[in-house]
Amino acid sequence: MAPGVERSEEGIDMRDGRTRKHVKPRAGGIEQYLAAHEVKLMVVSGPGMGRSFTIDRECITVGRGPGVDLVFDNPEMSRQHAAIEFSGGCFRIRDLGSTNGIVLNGRQTQAGDIKHGYRFEIGSQGFQFVVEKRDAEPDTYELTGEM
Repeated sequence: MAPGVERSEEGIDMRDGRTRKHVKPRAGGIEQYLAAHEVKLMVVSGPGMGRSFTIDRECITVGRGPGVDLVFDNPEMSRQHAAIEFSGGCFRIRDLGSTNGIVLNGRQTQAGDIKHGYRFEIGSQGFQFVVEKRDAEPDTYELTGEM
């Protein structure tokens, strides 16, 4: 930190002694990523076409259920078919030992990174992964003394 600048619980006192910068809490991992991005899973074909689901945590499971986060009435899906996981700053999809597997961008896979626009299929049901950047909140300052 620069000389003459002090950090307190309320924020950072600036050099002029009259201004304090409000500090936004910094979270690591998924919290930080989701603060900057909106992440959704769109159903693009098959049962539920047109539906969209917000990805709001580190791991989301997909299948026929029970015990999964996103339940689909699709006989081609296993009860616990796949997991969408956030790790190392990116999302991955992973097969959970299903019968029919996952096709990611046209290729059969057990696991793979997924990025904005990537598509995957579970049986005849198609999904698209959507990541949109959120508008950043501007830094906030307040005057603490007389001018």
